[in-house]
Amino acid sequence: MQILHANQLNAEIDLSHFKFNSTEELLNNSKADKGSSHAWVAQTQAKKAALFGLKIPQPSFNILVLGEQGSGRTSLMQSAMHDVAKNSTLDAHSLGAHDLVAICNFEQAQQPTLAKLPAGFGNKLRIEMDGFARALMVEMPKFVTAGDAAAMAQAAETWLTDASAKLEQAFEACQPALADYFKLVKQECLAYLSAWLQTTTDTENNLEGLINETFFMRFRVNNLVSVEHSETQPVIYDNDPSLVSLFGGLDSAAESATPEFLRLRAGNLHKADGGMLLLHLRDLLSDESNGASIIEKLHRFLRNGTVQIEDVGSSTQTVSSVLSNTLLNVQVKLVLIATREDFYDCLDQNPDFFDYFPIKVEFAERILANAENYAAIAGFVAQKCAQHQIPHFNREAVAVLIGALQRLEEDQTRISTNFAFLERLMLESAAFASTIFDGEVKVIAAEHVSAAVQAKSARNRYFEEQIRDSIIDNELLIQVHGDVVGQVNGLTHIELGDASFGSPIRITARCHPGAKGVINIDREVNMSGPNHDKGIFILQNWLSASFSHLAPLSLNASLVFEQEYNGVEGDSASCAELFALLSSMANLPIQQGIAVTGALNQFGEVMPIGGVNEKIEGYFRVCLALGLNGKQGVIIPKRNQRHLLLDGAVVQAVEQGQFHIIAIDHVLEGIAYLTQHTADSVMTKAENTLAAYRKTLESNQPKKS
Repeated sequence: MQILHANQLNAEIDLSHFKFNSTEELLNNSKADKGSSHAWVAQTQAKKAALFGLKIPQPSFNILVLGEQGSGRTSLMQSAMHDVAKNSTLDAHSLGAHDLVAICNFEQAQQPTLAKLPAGFGNKLRIEMDGFARALMVEMPKFVTAGDAAAMAQAAETWLTDASAKLEQAFEACQPALADYFKLVKQECLAYLSAWLQTTTDTENNLEGLINETFFMRFRVNNLVSVEHSETQPVIYDNDPSLVSLFGGLDSAAESATPEFLRLRAGNLHKADGGMLLLHLRDLLSDESNGASIIEKLHRFLRNGTVQIEDVGSSTQTVSSVLSNTLLNVQVKLVLIATREDFYDCLDQNPDFFDYFPIKVEFAERILANAENYAAIAGFVAQKCAQHQIPHFNREAVAVLIGALQRLEEDQTRISTNFAFLERLMLESAAFASTIFDGEVKVIAAEHVSAAVQAKSARNRYFEEQIRDSIIDNELLIQVHGDVVGQVNGLTHIELGDASFGSPIRITARCHPGAKGVINIDREVNMSGPNHDKGIFILQNWLSASFSHLAPLSLNASLVFEQEYNGVEGDSASCAELFALLSSMANLPIQQGIAVTGALNQFGEVMPIGGVNEKIEGYFRVCLALGLNGKQGVIIPKRNQRHLLLDGAVVQAVEQGQFHIIAIDHVLEGIAYLTQHTADSVMTKAENTLAAYRKTLESNQPKKS
């Protein structure tokens, strides 16, 4: 057992690690110096894996990124993808960015032709073909008035041959994708003129019928994917994926005359062809209507390397025949971001799907609290200050920011990598400094950050205050003064959204002779969860083993969480339950000012629990409201000592001797402190009680004849 000193209740960051007075000194003018470079320092292994996977040019090396929200997984992966694409030396015509166009298939009018063109040529083709169509509209009347049919055909042949030659020359770099297209354009025009002549007797008076909008639409170009002239790989992030956004679709026809190839729309898989596409697994799974379909179609794409545009809203035969010709070979490196929970849930349903993600990138949720990582976080703070144009932080303020990350992780030796939380706290500190403190703030100091932290905590205390008011008003029976037999204050950890706090709860035990053993009243009425029941069984077996020479125990004992109507879960109260039980068995009073948290194993060792800081601080505030007398405190597991990151009020009270934190390794240390008797004395009294119970039970048994 150890009574902790004030300097053991929080992490102290040596300011000598910071070689700056303000984070502004950490900035430089290099354009390459980005905030992500500092954030990557905290994810060294993840960066190695990410760059390794992104630089493999061969297909099928897709990347699965696992990490918690706020760890920077999305922004850092985007940054890495852009860097790799920018520095890529891959052939742009085969693997890099390119345009994708849909053009009329003159031989099969109901089926479009998809063509991949070098970057920039898609828009050029659209402009040139629009110009060709307008010029053809002007020239067609001249063809008709050139003379007889032979003269008209000759005039059209000459003009179209010249126009086709110019188009072929302008798009020489697009061979063989457009090798036959311009020849078919010429043939289509000549066939149209010939057909028009055969159906028209008076050519001079029927020129209006010659200019047919439906015919000229055939020469338009649907530029499905257009990129700037560049040799870099495309990098696409789909933050709202759907069947249409990923695989493309067919627009509803505004006019019945609009040909189908002009209604096609590309998906992000088309746009990322030759490059990379970033998706979130959660976005795919959360689509209740099409989530399973999206996963299945992605699975087919990964298996076959092809994408086909589908019209999700229609199943007509015409549409099916049109879209059946849109099957296209596509080479995309998928980067799929997921939490570990979503990944394992999806893995159970689709185990084969993740076979196509051989590169796994694990984002660490925590990093060591050392000088290197302090420097990385300070650099991140500097870059975010510049990005958001807020005042910079001095080194004391940076130390408080790091302390907040440690508190988030609940570990004196680790720092949370939740950089989203850090960024929000920075902005709140800047806003708090500018609105609350008089004058213009040039540098954000430690008191500004501390004030923002306290303000945020105060905003989340509504429910805690309601419970504390009920305790003060004696509606919830909590006693923090005096001594009582068979009664102890346990500590609960309550989470309500982003608010979490600790609150005391009374645990009582009553014992009498019998043979039923320990009865958990909460379990008997189905108000306890499996983890709590497990703790009770461990407690019962520890008792049986400790008094094995009296086994089976002649004991009926009842345990209950007083005034708890919402159910009990977790085993962190098993130590408190045991102490209440031993107190009742030994008839020794327990100090009511000392609350208890901790779980025990079958050997009586005290195991660590979660939410230790919230539990201690919540109980401290209750004691403060009811009156501190120097005899209050909390018993915690020794193994939780490194998790202590308590606020200043608790630390100050401990320093002044008004509140105490006691760390124990074994349950006997706790019962000795609570009863102010040695453990041997407590166990002897409990043994005597059990022996008396046995005699009483035996004396009341019916005599055999």
